[in-house]
Amino acid sequence: MRGWPWPASRAFARRTICDPAPSLYIKSMQGRFVASAIAVMFLASPALLAGEAARAQGDGVQGDGVQGETWHEAPDKLPRPQKGDRGHNIDFLFQALKVAPDDESAKLIEGRIWALWMASGSDTADLLMSRARAASEGKDVDLAIRLIDAIVEIRPDYVEAWNRRATLYFAKKDYGRALADLSQVLAREPRHFGALTGLGTILQEIGDDKRALQAYRRALAVHPRLQKIPDIVKTLTEKIEGRDI
Repeated sequence: MRGWPWPASRAFARRTICDPAPSLYIKSMQGRFVASAIAVMFLASPALLAGEAARAQGDGVQGDGVQGETWHEAPDKLPRPQKGDRGHNIDFLFQALKVAPDDESAKLIEGRIWALWMASGSDTADLLMSRARAASEGKDVDLAIRLIDAIVEIRPDYVEAWNRRATLYFAKKDYGRALADLSQVLAREPRHFGALTGLGTILQEIGDDKRALQAYRRALAVHPRLQKIPDIVKTLTEKIEGRDI
């Protein structure tokens, strides 16, 4: 062997040999690899993400503490969900969102989309979700996760349960499980701009700015007036692709 061909490999070798607990470092590196691999699968083909993300649930991917300010979540107050055909209503709203003439109009449309996503169609699921939210606000993240576990059991097609649990796993810096839940969201609703910004947030956290940029661009393609995301896309574009000459 002629030595280590890449600087990263040399660093890994030094850390593995000298670290008194190398297995922890290896586990961390494996977790980051899993997170990045899942994102690759999603960005290349959404159909491949669900199976790969499921394998990541036990890996406990850990990050470095970047705040999730770019993860777009539902507002506290939402309008009543529209009556009628849900699929038709949400398709119409997404079309309107793309051509919203200003931020205020986009915010109103976005709220109606969130209202449809939040409607579980089950009184039990709604009660559990309200309790999960209260637990989360009370900083009892583990209880909130257990409550949403119960929702997922009774309403596996309730997209917002998966999305909310992903945000809770993110708060615990358990990125493997967060990505696994995001895979469930995006498999059911590929236009979920909250999940797409969540994916971008996690990718930034693990240092994969290139794929984070791809995720954020997908979110903007769905919701061009997302708050903060255009500035992040501009910054990442300049960092990765360079400034326009």
